[in-house]
Amino acid sequence: MKKVKIGFAPTRRSIFSALDAVKYADLTRKKLTEMGVEFVDITDINPEGLFYDEADRQAIFDKFRREGVKGVFFPHCNFGTEYVCARLARDLDVPVLLWGPRDERPDADGIRLRDSQCGLFATGKVLRRFGVPFTYLNNCRLEDAEFARGLLDFLAVCNVVDTFRHTRILQIAPRPFDFWSTMCNEGELLERFNIQLSPIPMPELTEAVKEAKADKDGIREVTDYCCSCMNIAIQPQELENVAALKMAMKALAQKYSCNAIAIQCWNALQGELGIMPCAANSLLNEEGIPVVCETDIHGAVSALLVEAAALDGTRSFFADWTVRHPDNENGELLQHCGPWPVSVAAQKPTIGYPLAFDHPGAVEAQAKLGDMTLARFDGDNGAYSLLLGRAKGIEGPYTKGTYVWVEVENLKRLEAKLVEGPYIHHCVGIHKDVVAVLYEACKYMKITPDLYDPMEEEVKAYLRGETV
Repeated sequence: MKKVKIGFAPTRRSIFSALDAVKYADLTRKKLTEMGVEFVDITDINPEGLFYDEADRQAIFDKFRREGVKGVFFPHCNFGTEYVCARLARDLDVPVLLWGPRDERPDADGIRLRDSQCGLFATGKVLRRFGVPFTYLNNCRLEDAEFARGLLDFLAVCNVVDTFRHTRILQIAPRPFDFWSTMCNEGELLERFNIQLSPIPMPELTEAVKEAKADKDGIREVTDYCCSCMNIAIQPQELENVAALKMAMKALAQKYSCNAIAIQCWNALQGELGIMPCAANSLLNEEGIPVVCETDIHGAVSALLVEAAALDGTRSFFADWTVRHPDNENGELLQHCGPWPVSVAAQKPTIGYPLAFDHPGAVEAQAKLGDMTLARFDGDNGAYSLLLGRAKGIEGPYTKGTYVWVEVENLKRLEAKLVEGPYIHHCVGIHKDVVAVLYEACKYMKITPDLYDPMEEEVKAYLRGETV
């Protein structure tokens, strides 16, 4: 699982037991260590290792910022000091997790040592006053299952938000003329979300391909991998072109410090290289560099978000909503010419020819069935949202390309959302349930979560720890 570093700032208030607060802070530290969570502590800031004094806030901020924390965790080890937590949270501008250990029974004299739950109510209100979004992990015991699940989900939320805020997409050539649906507002993406594009012309790509071809050992390594993982139904020289394209795109992504790629996959590329880029896209997708087709910038963002939510290296797949299932009223075909990673396939893929083009280099394979999440980041007229929901793979007729038939709860309802917008015919799927993580991350990304099935209360119940 990917490590996500968070700041650990347990808090207390002076009128409650400091000793008990220290005790619970240490118990929480122990639990995080047992779970393998990477956290930056404040035990060097004051003798108690607790956050309650305004005089310590700057030192804690400096340490967390220096260590590059992706989120901050405020365990309320007794009531807590709400205003210092809010000030620190606003300055850090990272996801915030609130939690406090469940309070014990009052002792025989009626004395309560902590009142942690009461302090959480106070801090939640003050964070709202400060305009700071936060995640709430319900008032439970460290040993309760909802604590571990909630903390791991928060780490995934932090990863999604950090990825979103540090996205730079290599845009290879403009969108194909016919694809007006994939146009985007580059300036608005930068101004609102810090999503940056690195556009390059097609000749820069073809020049990088020529340079890659000179690396005979690199070409051989890629072609050997293809031969070991895929059936090869194209000529050796064509396979070398696939390998060179893959190497060139990766080199360009590194040159421009990009974490995803959107490529104009047709038709100028075929005139230059004589191949479809699908297999090269597939290889990069398998390595965790999302590559999407038809210069779909919003599609690239979608792929980054779902993979960040997974945390564990589960690969996503970029797909078209295409046709309805011939027999299942809630079934739909997800398909594309062949950019899906090998690990998504249900059988050994084949590098061959696509359905609608005459050039080689596409991949053909049915994807694994099972449960999955489908998502699409999109927007128009200044409003952005994330369409998301669950689906399950089902059996259906054979078709060309990389494909899978899926079933949703109500296809007519989903179809209306896709047509009425702001979405298009592209989505990203992943074989993991990351709906709740993406839903929670939306509050920090300042986009609207848009569930295509009426499951918002179910998702909220999950986040509250009701369904462990």
